[in-house]
Amino acid sequence: MRRNQSLGLAMAALGLTLSACGQASEPPVPPVEPVVPTEDAAPVTATFVCDSGLTVAVAYPDAQSAQVTWRDRTFALRAAPAASGARYADAEIEWRSLTRDGMEHATLSRLVAEDVPVVLEQCSRPAPAAPVIAPAPDATPAPAADGAPPPCRGPQLKLSADGGDAGAGNRVSILGVQNLGAQACSLTGYPAVVVQDRQGRDLTVIRAEQTPGSYFRQGQTPTPVRLEPQGKAFFDIAWNVVPNETEGQRTCPSVARIRMTPPGDTSPVSLDQTFSPCGGRIRVSPFRPVAEPTPEPVPAAET
Repeated sequence: MRRNQSLGLAMAALGLTLSACGQASEPPVPPVEPVVPTEDAAPVTATFVCDSGLTVAVAYPDAQSAQVTWRDRTFALRAAPAASGARYADAEIEWRSLTRDGMEHATLSRLVAEDVPVVLEQCSRPAPAAPVIAPAPDATPAPAADGAPPPCRGPQLKLSADGGDAGAGNRVSILGVQNLGAQACSLTGYPAVVVQDRQGRDLTVIRAEQTPGSYFRQGQTPTPVRLEPQGKAFFDIAWNVVPNETEGQRTCPSVARIRMTPPGDTSPVSLDQTFSPCGGRIRVSPFRPVAEPTPEPVPAAET
């Protein structure tokens, strides 16, 4: 009898040990499922590129909340105390961001216990520039001191594709900027250009570089361009289509939309245009009064 009792106690102890080992080896609990339906999500405010190669899109519906989209899942988070930067969290997910040295750095984490994070993604994007104060919608901009018409504003402009060229791994697209307003306006300098993906998210991995002159006439100094009602100005976007294999690039990001903001304004105007720039950059020319030379358009299938 005593031997049977000892054997039973030993088996029970062994069962407890195996149970404890099984519990210790269980995989981490994955993040909670999305709580914000896609159709109810706020417009994306910022897109971060992560060390893993994935992106995190963030929307801020109000000053106290953030909607963070990662791996096709959207999490609704609330503002939380932070020693520095911004912090949003719920019971499972935490999003922190901090701006320094011209970059906005962010971390997406899963909370395995109260305020104990396990990092899922480390991401960054160029810090947004200080906002430019635009005139009130009903205000009439004053003419320039040199007698030129007032600067063009985004709401009175329309973008169009007005030609392009291709050769030796390089591509160029000539874009027209039309004045739809009833009064003349002017454009001077370079447009601010941002490219986006099919979901309307900014592709921060592609930077826009200002290039004096046009793709065909390089080195020319920017000059004011006057746009009469229905008149047009033009600028180029140029890019390369050969992946930079020395830096490990095998494929190039796909652009679906171009957003252009006139100098000194904050209201962009968009044009759907699909292309795949390599090397992480596009080159943008200043505004000019003519599209010449007018090359053959780039074939629709060309990227």
